[in-house]
Amino acid sequence: MQHFFFFDGNEKRIAWEIRSNDSKIQQIREHVDIYLNRVTKEQSKIIALHVGLFWGIGRFIIKNKDEIKVMIDNKNLFQVVTKNEIITDKFIQTRIHFISQLIKQRKLNIDYELIEYKENHLSKLI
Repeated sequence: MQHFFFFDGNEKRIAWEIRSNDSKIQQIREHVDIYLNRVTKEQSKIIALHVGLFWGIGRFIIKNKDEIKVMIDNKNLFQVVTKNEIITDKFIQTRIHFISQLIKQRKLNIDYELIEYKENHLSKLI
């Protein structure tokens, strides 16, 4: 099955949306206390991607070998995940490692697409 995965985050909240066929599921969450007002916007976005993928797998929305088009509105994060560019932020490095593990374990077919910030409708919700 093919999914479109949108995500966003800020210092206070994270959000993700999974679109599949005729369904659209959105989730908005407050950061847990250890991250609340302590993470950068980029770090928050990568948390949203990690948690959202994990949540989608746990809820059986995303299944083994599914195709996922991940919509990224941050050029730096896009380059890190698509070109394996080195990022010095250890927090983001760790989350990318966990995301890569999920992708490999579930044999997911991931395609990343860089979108404009204004195209990410979740930014208005958080």
